[in-house]
Amino acid sequence: MDSFFLYSAVILTAIIAVPAYRVLKGPTVFDRLVGTNAIATKTIVLICLIGYIFDRIGMFIDITLAYAILGFVGSLIIAKYFSSDKINVRYDD
Repeated sequence: MDSFFLYSAVILTAIIAVPAYRVLKGPTVFDRLVGTNAIATKTIVLICLIGYIFDRIGMFIDITLAYAILGFVGSLIIAKYFSSDKINVRYDD
């Protein structure tokens, strides 16, 4: 059973390369943002698998929760930055 999770972790690592291509070659910033979120989601699952393989799932769940929160907040900040309108305020004296 442990070999199944080990092979799953290896396959998941290979699958991370697909959105990594989108992050590197994405035509727009939003494509790169979606690719980064996909990589973060797969990394969370990979960390949980590694925690199960090393029989320390409790510690690794805490790490994944912190990683998920940081990834979510980072995505919100980047999305807010790129979606904000650059309003040029002109003050006439």
